[in-house]
Amino acid sequence: MLRFQIAFTIVAFACASALAAEKENQMKFGMVIHGGAGTIERGEMTPPKEQAYRAGLEQALKAGYVVLERGASSLDAVEAAVRVLEDNPLFNAGKGAVFTHQGTNELDASIMDGKTLNAGAVAAVQHIRNPISLARLVMEKSPHVMLVGEGAEAFGKQMGVPFVDQKYFYTEERWQALQKAKASPTPVSDKDRHGTVGAVALDKAGNLAAATSTGGITNKQFGRVGDSPIIGAGTYANNETCAVSCTGDGEYFIRIDVAHDVSAMMQYRKMPVKEAAQAAIAKVGKLGGGGGLIAIDRNGHFAMPFNTSGMYRGHVGPDGKIQIEIYR
Repeated sequence: MLRFQIAFTIVAFACASALAAEKENQMKFGMVIHGGAGTIERGEMTPPKEQAYRAGLEQALKAGYVVLERGASSLDAVEAAVRVLEDNPLFNAGKGAVFTHQGTNELDASIMDGKTLNAGAVAAVQHIRNPISLARLVMEKSPHVMLVGEGAEAFGKQMGVPFVDQKYFYTEERWQALQKAKASPTPVSDKDRHGTVGAVALDKAGNLAAATSTGGITNKQFGRVGDSPIIGAGTYANNETCAVSCTGDGEYFIRIDVAHDVSAMMQYRKMPVKEAAQAAIAKVGKLGGGGGLIAIDRNGHFAMPFNTSGMYRGHVGPDGKIQIEIYR
């Protein structure tokens, strides 16, 4: 009888521990964001400008954290965080988008739901204040994954999204960067083009999501589109593995499908998210490309690797403590 009671107690304790662990796992949530990777040198950054960048990243993380903390979806969280960065002229997305060769602004964005694998993207839009929100509408209100240019904007009008004049995107710093690029016989450096923004999140329900938004490359021509709006290249999310948002030389990220590659290495090679993320960036570097990515897995582990001198980045977990980094 005593032996039976001891066995019953052990089983009951094990069950209680398992339930507690499951409950704790269900409460895990967090977010990681980036504001672009490139030549970001501490010695060339003034204290006021560094403070401004840190404040912008903190504001975005707070916006996402509020959403996650109240139990809303990771999709809502990444959209909220990216919208904040799109509205900040410091970052190359939305308000701070760089100029094309023609002196216009062409914006790209994408978003993906790790629970359903649904995704939406827009490319080369010129009058959308928050491209990430239009990308989400493409995902949720259309049968398509990507819409571009005038067609994307026509869809946006149907959906009632806010439109702005091209003058809204003008910043003197981006305009001068274009003039410098036009006058230089060599291609624009990543110092003048970094700033793509992105967010990845895990919500309390265990669902992952990723979002990326960009103004592209200073002095870009011929309707160039990079990796940011391409699902699998610049953005990917799958509840079975991770959520990823990339930044850097888009042509290289497209060629090796970087965002999905992280997920694939986790799924097929059983690699941890940090190891997979590092391996993916190493492949970019081997081809000659620069950049970085952020990733978070279904257990809340995250990675922020890059092969440039800096990447604007930050993360927040269940405790609400915000961590922001810029330099290597």
